[in-house]
Amino acid sequence: MGKFIIKKSKNDGFVFNLYAGNGQVICTSQVYASLASAKNGIESIRKNIGSDIEDQTSEGFEAKKNPKWEIYIDKAGEYRFRLCASNGQPILASQGYKALASAKNGIDSIRRNAPEAQIVEDFE
Repeated sequence: MGKFIIKKSKNDGFVFNLYAGNGQVICTSQVYASLASAKNGIESIRKNIGSDIEDQTSEGFEAKKNPKWEIYIDKAGEYRFRLCASNGQPILASQGYKALASAKNGIDSIRRNAPEAQIVEDFE
């Protein structure tokens, strides 16, 4: 089972990572101003994980309404994804992947792990 680990950020705030059952980081949050807002971000992930995927890497892709997953290619030429809330703000972002299929697998992993993931506060 996955887990969310919330930590204090270096920039006076809070961030969280979602870890898969094997201990691998699946995604990272934005920086939140408070612990409560970070926890709200986790709940927003849980609420929006079933959103449509907008694959911006395919030519002539169909734009989806927020909330949505966005798959895109970064400046290094790697595939990444982010989950955007209904207001269009990114809730989480992925690492870079060499293959589109790997990025899609990352989204699937979040969909499997986030709903039941425990929330751990790690402020050491």
